[in-house]
Amino acid sequence: MSLDSRRRVYSFGKLRRLLPGLNTALAFILGAVFWAGYSYLRRLLGQPLLGALSVSGEVKEHLSVVDQAVLIASANVRAVIEERQLPDGRRKLILGAGLRNFREPWARDFGFASFGLVELNEVRVIRETLEVFLRFQTAEGQFPVKVYSTGVISRYLHALLGRQQPTVAPLRPKYMTGHNTVSLDGNALLVIAALNYLRRFQDDPFCHTHWGALKQALHWLEEQALEEDGLLHQGPYTDWADTIARAGCIHYTNVLYWKAMSDFAADAVKYGYEEDHLYFQARAAQLKQAINAYFWREALGYYLTSHRFDMLNSDGNLLAIAWGLTDSSQAGAILDKMDADGLAEPVPTRVTNRLYEWQYIALENRLGGLPHYHSSAAWLWLGAWHVIALARTGRLDEARCILERLCHVVVRDRVVHEVYDTHGRHLSTFWYTSEAPLTWSAAMVVHAEAVFQRAQVKQ
Repeated sequence: MSLDSRRRVYSFGKLRRLLPGLNTALAFILGAVFWAGYSYLRRLLGQPLLGALSVSGEVKEHLSVVDQAVLIASANVRAVIEERQLPDGRRKLILGAGLRNFREPWARDFGFASFGLVELNEVRVIRETLEVFLRFQTAEGQFPVKVYSTGVISRYLHALLGRQQPTVAPLRPKYMTGHNTVSLDGNALLVIAALNYLRRFQDDPFCHTHWGALKQALHWLEEQALEEDGLLHQGPYTDWADTIARAGCIHYTNVLYWKAMSDFAADAVKYGYEEDHLYFQARAAQLKQAINAYFWREALGYYLTSHRFDMLNSDGNLLAIAWGLTDSSQAGAILDKMDADGLAEPVPTRVTNRLYEWQYIALENRLGGLPHYHSSAAWLWLGAWHVIALARTGRLDEARCILERLCHVVVRDRVVHEVYDTHGRHLSTFWYTSEAPLTWSAAMVVHAEAVFQRAQVKQ
């Protein structure tokens, strides 16, 4: 027998001796995987079923459609307020983003929802949710995108099988987006939310305890700006429209940045931080000038989304009007253009007046049948800012019309959905059903109605 033949026989024999051990190891691994999967599924199915998402009993039919909608939206917000545990064992009252898909606090969602929480006088939940994010702020000043205890796959499976997400595990921070990028708008929104809370409830101890942290959050944002223009520059899939690769200098993000700096400068005087007032007042003025120079297009009558995306985007344009970044001429031009393009129809308000090009839409949205989630779809939080922008420019008849249209949708569904399709129904595909309730939008419905009522009194 040749040397090669002897080697083959030896190798075959050695393999035969090893096979029983390999088979045992493989069987052990497969058994462990099966048991882990079985145990997980058993725990999942042992979770309570999701309750009814709609509100019915407490809504009185004799009330106006606006009053009914505010009651429903308020109940939606309060349904997602709960105590959650931190790693050190302390418990805090927090507002989650939703019940089915997003039962966890998100910086962005809470930032906007806090406007409605203020109207509802939910003092404790505002303060303690802010304290949770401040607890996990990095030394550099970055806030988490969210704090959570359930991973994305587990979260999806609980929603798919109609089960409540578990809330026993301590909350932990997540600093990167689902696309592994750094998000900027949450940092600005938490500063805005904290200052709005202080303005309404005069919580001096909270202010002096956390003033330095709020300032550091703004300094962290400054690090993301380019020196030549002072505007924030971001990566793709990082802001609220996180299914779109809108990278670079984005109008929406910079409006939030300006608002945070402007509010911080104004409140610094009240709380005795004169140096901070002077510094951030100058920065806010420079930023306002830069935003108008970079984004405003007189011929179009609105702010561009970015230099790459020249469509009208409701987000930054409405916020710029509502918060006073625009002058009266700009505000009128934007609102007229939105009306001409029917952005408040059939549900207030659609995100853009033109679709993004296909290659900029996230692959998972294209495959999942949700390519227009952040373009032709409508979101009630945008509808709420649409009402506010009209009310604050004195166009109360138009504001009332959009508010009532928005409220009819809420009363029809008896719940505030996350997002609506072009036919006016909540967005739903085989793979995804929009969150209900979405506290971000529900709270903004409450805030918009309150702003409208105050504007009526002033007129």
